[in-house]
Amino acid sequence: MALAQAPAKAAAAASRRPRHFVHVFPTFGYGGVPIRIADVISRLDGPYRHSILSLNGQIDAKSRIAEGIETDFPTPPSGRLPGLLPKVARWLKAAQPDLLLTYNWGAIEWALSSRLLRTQRHIHFESGFGPEEADRQLPRRNLFRRLALGGSERLVVPSHLLVRIATEQWQVAADRILLLPNGVSLARYRPDAAKPEMLADLADAPRPLVGTVSPLRKEKALDRLLRAAAPLLHAGRCTLVIAGDGVERPKLEALARELGIAEQTRFLGHVEDVAAFMPLLDVFCLTSDTEQMPNALLQAMASACSVAAVDVGDVARILSRENRALVVPRDDEAALTASLERLLDDAELRRSLGAANRRHAESNYDLEDMVAAYEALFLGEALPRKIPRTE
Repeated sequence: MALAQAPAKAAAAASRRPRHFVHVFPTFGYGGVPIRIADVISRLDGPYRHSILSLNGQIDAKSRIAEGIETDFPTPPSGRLPGLLPKVARWLKAAQPDLLLTYNWGAIEWALSSRLLRTQRHIHFESGFGPEEADRQLPRRNLFRRLALGGSERLVVPSHLLVRIATEQWQVAADRILLLPNGVSLARYRPDAAKPEMLADLADAPRPLVGTVSPLRKEKALDRLLRAAAPLLHAGRCTLVIAGDGVERPKLEALARELGIAEQTRFLGHVEDVAAFMPLLDVFCLTSDTEQMPNALLQAMASACSVAAVDVGDVARILSRENRALVVPRDDEAALTASLERLLDDAELRRSLGAANRRHAESNYDLEDMVAAYEALFLGEALPRKIPRTE
């Protein structure tokens, strides 16, 4: 009798044990992918334990994880290939996670180790590229991705462009690729969430306010925004506000001085309460060299902002149909200036496009739908019928 009860007791104990998910990030600093996953982790409804490995040691996005969530931040093994692979394999054997989740190119060695080890489920998320792959994917990296991702249970991507790249260049089987667009908290990001006191020092600055929210990295190409906005700033047509910080800030501030727009441009640094800041913008701009499905764009749409943007990734698909005419070729700065000018000339157009973007976000990009899809994915269950989608 005791022998018969042992398997049942073991199964009951296993059912009470929190599922252990290991997340491997190139960085868990304050950026789009870490913030999105932190928001997902905070909303998952179940007995889960999350080990978050930041390969560069930055864990600023930890602040986005809700209190009471069981998380730890182990120090990952270090080194270079090929010597790193056995270290990763030993770490995974000791941790015995129920699921390994790897994010972007910077964690690809962990994806390869998982394929070689074959002891746990593995899902890889690819959300975009750095400046070195803004125009095309590097052949050496493509070969490595083919090898590393060949054993993944799923490759999750947020854009149609990435589906095509994964199928054609990385040779991942179509039935293992999941197009799962990002979502936005519609309850948090909304038009009436604005806090005007955040920009009290701009009370006398020319209106409308044109701006963006972005880490100041090279691939975000905010120099393009400065140049495109310069003629309008010289004419006193608007004020430019940039929320975000990063290594490119000194260069961008120098460029603003060189263009003669330093007085009309405000670099705000890191803004914690983006939901309160975004509705203060009359026009949101996105000028990156490379994107797939940027979180800031979804936040701007949910905040009912009109948008001027360059045509990268799925940006044109993401916006409401009404706003798509203001998406211009990436390297056509004159066209971007024209899009900005059109919006500055017409307050009613800004209002109507902002309302259309909000409706589109409500219909297609609800964060709660995305979280439900992620949880099903983590557990290996069938995906819910309603998930965020792009057209």
